[in-house]
Parts: sequence; structure tokens; C-alpha cells
Amino acid sequence: MQKPHFLNFSRLEYRQLLKDWGMQSFRADQIAHWIYKAGVRDPEQMSNLGKDMRQKLFTELDWHMPEVISKLDSVDGSTKLLLKSHKGHTIESVILRYENRTSLCVSSQVGCKLACDFCQTGKLGFVRHLERGEILSQLYLANEILKPEGLRVTHVVFMGMGEPLDNYENTVSAANVMMAEDGFFLSARHVTLSTSGLAPEIEKLAVDTRASLALSLHASRDDLRTELMPINRRYKLERLKEALLYYQKTTGRKITIEYIMIKDKNCGLREAKELVKYLHGLRTKVNLIPFNAHPGLPYDRPSDEDIRSFQKHLADRSIPAPVRYSKGLDVSGACGQLAAKHAESIHAVPERKRLVIKDDTLIEILG
Repeated sequence: MQKPHFLNFSRLEYRQLLKDWGMQSFRADQIAHWIYKAGVRDPEQMSNLGKDMRQKLFTELDWHMPEVISKLDSVDGSTKLLLKSHKGHTIESVILRYENRTSLCVSSQVGCKLACDFCQTGKLGFVRHLERGEILSQLYLANEILKPEGLRVTHVVFMGMGEPLDNYENTVSAANVMMAEDGFFLSARHVTLSTSGLAPEIEKLAVDTRASLALSLHASRDDLRTELMPINRRYKLERLKEALLYYQKTTGRKITIEYIMIKDKNCGLREAKELVKYLHGLRTKVNLIPFNAHPGLPYDRPSDEDIRSFQKHLADRSIPAPVRYSKGLDVSGACGQLAAKHAESIHAVPERKRLVIKDDTLIEILG
């Protein structure tokens, strides 16, 4: 039977675990401090715990971390990590170094169900959800890598592999540990959950977490958005707008809109007008992201003139719309490029797969 991972427990959950073991539950505060504040993942180094408790922790919990298969450093200062889980599956996360902050883009699933037309991850098919501990392990490992530089992660974005809200419980509980005072203690404004538009889950977020919300929109009329993002067949723009209005009314928080700009597809004057109309009544910031080219897709980045015109149309209507140029392009670590590739295959064309799990075995459906 698989042992639970040590990062699957918050401080309060450690209290309950120790109580179940018949041990002093207040020691959970010390365990949480060692793990989340001191970065210690060996019970033997938790010097203020008794020998019996250290031994119990060591034998009953899984203290392994994902294996770092490759670590690719970009010329822009970002680092893409290819990680192998205890089940043998690979995922990617990306460290993004800026002058005044250090961000981490984390994955929430192995592969993705949603198959957005502009994204490499969707071509992998869907394998499984990541557990809470596997999500938090990405942050833990990133901090270990950054420690020799005198840095640690200050911002986390759930914009790696997978649809975070499709793995709702693990994603939200991981985000809450990231923000908890007795966890990683990141600011709620600095932990962002991104979604392609799962409307019911957006409404649940309003009461389940203090993390920020980002919506991958990319089009503001149903026919175009459905072409780019099949999830729009399930939750059309009208239903999505209802969820956004409910979320904002309940939380009072601003929503970030992610908008990938694709040449001759979604960044003309018509699309700019549609976006302004759609966002009416919402407090938002729009991140304009020029498309990051990758093999196997027929799309291109728009011209600088098209980007400026689109941005100006939004700005003239009091909608903040900064242009965000992605880091990690040279190591296939930019937005839409994460496909769990080894270093020698980062520029290969991904083939769309249909994957299922049967009797604990990964099977590809052919035909």
C-alpha cells in the first residue's frame, strides 16, 4: 500500500495524524515549521522531536521527491524542470526569475483533457491528476534549486500542464497550503489559479480559497472560442460570464484575463470590440500574450502593429492590457509549450494521443 506523501498534510492535518497515532498533537506545529519554513524533508533532522516520533514519521510517510530528469536554463534567466513522479510519469514546471520577484509555473495534471488548439500539452492526452503533494513538491524543489542563489519563490501560477480546476480538490488544497501562515506563507495575490473556463468550479473558488483567479479567454464570441478551446461547447461565454460575475460579487477581487494573440485569428478590431463588450461589468486586467510558436501548429504571432492596435483599443476604454512576452522560449518553456519533453526533443512535433488508465496501466487508444 502506497504511503501518503509528507506534503499531503497541512499543520492541522498533521495534528489529526499525530492524534490518530496516539502522539502529542501539538508537535504538528514543529513538524510544519521544519517542512514549510526550514525546508527540511528528513525527519531525523527535526531535532526538537522525540526519537519515536521521528521514526514514526519516517516509516509511515513517503519522504521522496520527484526526480529532476532535466534542468534547462534559458538565456532569459528562466529554468524549465522536467520531473518524474513516483509513478513514472513526467511533468514540467518553470522557474521564472525577474528583477523583483521569482515566479514558478506549476503543473496540476499529467497531460490535459481539454485539447486547446494552440497548446502542446493538450496533444499529450490525459493521464491522471497530480496529488496535492506532487503539486507542492514542485514548489519545494524550486526553492531548493533557488536557495544557493539567495532566492525563493515569491509567486506561483497554476499555468503549467493540465487544467487546474479539473483537479479541483488537489489544486485548491495545494494553493491553500502555499498561502497558509503555517505553510509556505505566500501572499494570496501572488498565488494564481488559471482556468480555461470551468464555470461551476469558478463559482466554488469564491468560497474555497483566497487565491487569485485568471481566466484563459482568447476569444469573446462562441464560434471562435469553441474552435480554439473545445471546453466552450460545455460552458459557453454567457454561462462563463455568469460565473465570473458571481465570483467577483462574492470576493470583490479583480480577475486577470489571459488572451493569447494569434495572427489573423483573434486580434483584429472586431475581436477587440467583442472583448470590450464581454468584459463590461467586470473588474479585470487583460494580459495580452503574443502566440508562442511551436512545431506542429499552423498559427503565427501577430505583427507588433496589430498588437499595439489591439492594446490601444482596450486602453482607450480604460481596460488595462499589458503585453506579456513569455520567458523560456528557447527551452520550450513558454506559455502553451509544456509537453513533458526531454532536452533532445524540445523542438519535435507532438502527436495527439488519446490515453486512458485501465487496471493501473496507461493505454493509448488507436484509431
